[in-house]
Amino acid sequence: MQWDNVFTPARALAYDLIRGQDPELAEELHKRGYAGSPLRPLGISSPQFRGTRKSHSVYATSPDGSLWFGSPVPRIASALLAGIAGRQTLRWASLQLTLRGVQLEPAPDHQAGEAVFATRTPILIKWEDRYIHPDHPRFVERLSHNLRHKADLLGLPADNDIEIISSGPPRKFLVQRAPRHGSTAEIRVHADSTLLDALYDWGLGLGTNQGFGWIR
Repeated sequence: MQWDNVFTPARALAYDLIRGQDPELAEELHKRGYAGSPLRPLGISSPQFRGTRKSHSVYATSPDGSLWFGSPVPRIASALLAGIAGRQTLRWASLQLTLRGVQLEPAPDHQAGEAVFATRTPILIKWEDRYIHPDHPRFVERLSHNLRHKADLLGLPADNDIEIISSGPPRKFLVQRAPRHGSTAEIRVHADSTLLDALYDWGLGLGTNQGFGWIR
């Protein structure tokens, strides 16, 4: 698959699945956000393939892989699950993905108020209209602000404390020809268990409905 198509199809596919079950919700998410907020409490991963060889020229694929969807909002999560349940294939750019099964994955136990989140896709964080990486001095502050913003939308306790454990190399992707810069990371978050549950289903940072910041 071409690198430009790794993330570009994500949002359209998620909205298409929701639209088949709840057209009004899909229209709201697409045009305005959710519940009067520009945020969209929806997470999706790019396809994650197993048994591939790394290549700089293309995003390597294989017959064996996974694609995840999630949301901390029951209405959105239910529409996604129902939308995908009747599908035998999913279109991702030039790929025709054959579904071998659908599995509902519960969030881990976060009752201790602490979680170590490892992202499978880069986290997008901005400061002064620039994307920044985990080694930037403002990264933790801006990610914490993002988490508080998400908590406020969901009506959850917003206090949080963040520690960067490790991060991957800076990566650049194009989404509909617009650049996105980010890094995967392993991050320890102290917060209320309900917020940790929500983040696990939603993702970290910006652009989660485009496939970024997916936690697994």
